[in-house]
Amino acid sequence: MTEITAHHGLFRSTNLHVDDTGGAGRPVVLIHGWPLSGESWSEQVPALTAAGYRVVTYDRRGFGRSDKPGSGYDYDTLTEDLHTLLTELDLQDVTLVGFSMGGGEVARYATKYGSERVRSVVFAAAVPPYLMKSDDNPDGPLDQEAADGMESGLKQDEDAFYDQFTTAFFSADGELKVTEEQRQQAIALAHQADTNAALKCMEAFATTDFRDDLPHVTVPTLVIHGDADGTVPFEGSGKRTHEAVAGSELHVVQGGPHGLNVSHADEFNRVLIDFLGR
Repeated sequence: MTEITAHHGLFRSTNLHVDDTGGAGRPVVLIHGWPLSGESWSEQVPALTAAGYRVVTYDRRGFGRSDKPGSGYDYDTLTEDLHTLLTELDLQDVTLVGFSMGGGEVARYATKYGSERVRSVVFAAAVPPYLMKSDDNPDGPLDQEAADGMESGLKQDEDAFYDQFTTAFFSADGELKVTEEQRQQAIALAHQADTNAALKCMEAFATTDFRDDLPHVTVPTLVIHGDADGTVPFEGSGKRTHEAVAGSELHVVQGGPHGLNVSHADEFNRVLIDFLGR
């Protein structure tokens, strides 16, 4: 692991754990998925640092090593946390990389705060434009029955739920694409999450509509997604995001599951670093 410097106490009401490699390189902020933490970017931080970038990761409120308040798990608040991070560290010319749930913060950031600090963005296996299937969103890949099943599963037995969830997270066509050690590491990160925060964020990423946010994304954009993603299926998410963001680039990882930044780390890093270099 690359040596990193942790920053604490950036927020008056909620302290978020931030890891910052520092240095003079252009900043890349990595926004993790549900229900993990900034540590889930362990395959990306060394590669990006070696390529000369300043890499910043943080744990979303309620997850990892951050404070776990009782509220604030809507995307407007979560995006405000991200903006506070950028302003407190005075990050300019930033690339925001949002994985899965983190893609929601990237989309909402464009609407709420514009592109003054942002050079480019990446949607990685991300939830936009709108997961929940409904009459006005027939292509949404998540139906109410599946959403209810996730909620009840987490409430009834966290151990069993996270075991099943991480297996699906890293599997393509029923085959686990990471080592068992890597899957166990993800389970350990999931268990750092506050249960209330996990449930509230589950609701947020399932039911938040980002269709009006995506046209506000006007900076260079990369969409990277696995074609075997069973958690956030490509057809209903990455493909639609690519179509909604004018001029965006699309890279589809063949055989990539949801957790493609781990299962296909070399390809993911190569494509990301190539995009950053342009």
